[in-house]
Order: sequence, then C-alpha cells, then structure tokens
Amino acid sequence: MSQYLLINHIQVQGANAVSGFTWGFPAITHFLGFVHNLNRKIANKEKFKGIRLNGCAVIAHSHQVHTYAFNQFVQNRTTAFQYKEQSKYKVGTPPVIEEGKMDMDISLLIACEGNIGGDRKEAFIQWLETICQRQRLAGGTILNIAAINLFSVEGENSRNNLRAMIRQLLPGFVLLDRSAYLEKHFDSLQEKNPEAEVFHTWMDFITLKQKARPVYDLINRHLTQMSEKQTDSDEAQKLLEQWQQHLDEPYESEKIPDELKNYFAGIEETKNNKKLLAQWASYCEPNEKTDAVWEYIKKPEPGFLVPIMTGYKAISPVYKNHKVANTRDSETDVCFVEAVHTIGEWQGVHRIKDETLLKQTLWDYHYENNWYLCRQKTVDELTHSNQNEEPLNDDYS
Repeated sequence: MSQYLLINHIQVQGANAVSGFTWGFPAITHFLGFVHNLNRKIANKEKFKGIRLNGCAVIAHSHQVHTYAFNQFVQNRTTAFQYKEQSKYKVGTPPVIEEGKMDMDISLLIACEGNIGGDRKEAFIQWLETICQRQRLAGGTILNIAAINLFSVEGENSRNNLRAMIRQLLPGFVLLDRSAYLEKHFDSLQEKNPEAEVFHTWMDFITLKQKARPVYDLINRHLTQMSEKQTDSDEAQKLLEQWQQHLDEPYESEKIPDELKNYFAGIEETKNNKKLLAQWASYCEPNEKTDAVWEYIKKPEPGFLVPIMTGYKAISPVYKNHKVANTRDSETDVCFVEAVHTIGEWQGVHRIKDETLLKQTLWDYHYENNWYLCRQKTVDELTHSNQNEEPLNDDYS
C-alpha cells in the first residue's frame, strides 16, 4: 500500500547548521534519526502494531543560519554554572563559544506501511502530534507543527491525492541525492588525468571558480558584424558559431579553433584593423600586461547543487565497549568513523509528477561493508524492489 505520512511545516529553533566540514543545513542523518526514533516508539505501542516508517523526503521551506558579518557564526556566552569545573571560570566571565546554529521551517514526507484506517488513523495522528513535539530535530527544538496528514497514493484517486499532497508543500524544495554526478565527473577527470582524486571532483561542484580571459570586445564585434553583412556566406556564419562555442568554454589558448587562427592570419594589417589584429595577437598569446576579464566557470552539471553529508565510513575495527574510554553507554560496541560527503540538489517540489518520482525523493539507510550511508533509490532499484515485494511483516525489526 502506497501510504505517506506528511509532517508539514515543522518550525525548528537552534538546529545544527554544521555537518562534517560543510555548513548551512543539517546532515540528512538528522532527519532519518528523527524518523528512526519515531519507529522505535511506534513499535512499543501495542495499538499501532504493524505500522512501520520506511524513509523520508526532506522539504525545506525557509531557513536562517545564525551568522553575522561575512558568514561568521554567532557567538554565545554560556554561564559558568553549567560547567563541571566551575573553579576554572570567574563569576561573570563565562567563555564565548561560537555555535553553528540555525532556524528552519521544513516538512518531512515519510513512507508508511501498515493498516491505518478509520479510528486507528485518527488515534495515530493525535499520538504523533504529541510525540513529535517532545522530540528534537537536528539538535533543535520543535516550536510548532502546522499539520500531520496521511495520504494514500494509489487507486483511482492516486493522481488527485498526489497533487493535494504536493500542493501542501508549496513553496518548497526537496533535497535530492546527486552522487551520480560525482561519479560521472570523476570518470571524465580520470580520462584526462589518471592521478585525479574524488576530492578534486567534489571541489569542482562546491567551489565558485573564475578564470581570466583576455579582452575580446573588438574580436567579437568584428565577427558579429561580418556575419550580419555576409548573411549568404557560410564561412562567416561558421566562424561566428565557432567563436561563440569557444566563449562558452573556460579560456585556454590551446583550444582556440584553427579556423579562427587561419582567418585572422590571412587578414592584411591596415590602419583600420590594426587594433583588431593587436587584440587578436594578445588573445592568442597573453602575458602579464594583457588586459583581461574574469569569467565564472560553470559547474560540471546544472542545478542548485550543494555539498551535503550523507553518512559515515568506518576507520577502525569494531571494539568492545570496555576497551574504549568515555563511551556514551556501557554496553554498545564502538567503531570510529569519518563523515562521508557528496553532492545534493535542491529541486522544486512542483516537479514531482508521479509516484515514481516521489519514491526517488525518499532517503533511507544503506549499509555496505564499512559504509553507513543515507541514500535514495534509483529508478532501476525501485523497479526491482517492486517486482520482489514481499508481504508486510507485522513484527518490527
């Protein structure tokens, strides 16, 4: 059964804005942790037996990071009595701590399994309205939840139900996994430079890069005017097209088309075109005195792409609890990990047109060897899972 639980417009105060070595939005692990905690509480309620939450989509409506000046985190002065070693601090002079916090308005769309209907549906929603307010989300305090609703996206009214659900999320942007972009770009870099690393690929997506291009206004005007005057000349049109294609790429003197070089080499220098040819010579062989314009280098793929943290990679064996000091509890085994980063894209929720696209927005846990990741399923994986779908097991695990 295709059921979705929509926790709409969750207003959170003081959420963690730092994830790994990125900042600006909480890591996806926070939101799946919120859903996992709900799952555990549902499993302990006998009257909700058989209900299970299977992953969630994250939709952002608005957010504000606590920064000032040039993106510096707000500093907080915490009173001394909150510290164990009170003698280290004089009364009235507590330390100033920089905190990466933010306020946000987000919605969670959660896939839901189980028989939820009639009075059970009303009781389930009422219980969720209470229990969600008691939880923390991304380390922040939940101030308000606009509404909690259940939607069934199947049967004759599936399309209308989907539209109604998406309409409640407008305006909003859903976070999508774009790890495939990273893999594709890495393969292309490896072909050019076998020593390229994944980190270089990741930096190509998250950095704003500029590159100098020698001034070319006279060259551009000359080729444009020649194309307008010689409308019947295929050569003039071809030269202009090659020039425009060259301008679309980052400047490299080695990549100037040979046709353009041959054309300007064949122009006889006169008083009228002396400046034009001088600019062409400087364009082909610039030096430290050449005037230039700075141009932004496009990212390898289009879209509102951002760096995100999606899980952890184990960097040590799994130790028994008694072998590691200062653990959170005295029972759970311990493993040291590093944060895993990739690329995400914020995309308008109005682009979700059918249930397949909706399922692709759901994040879920994925374990592989020493990797503990949050990821979204591809179309092929969704098709395969539908073909091998098993009956719902009422026992929560």
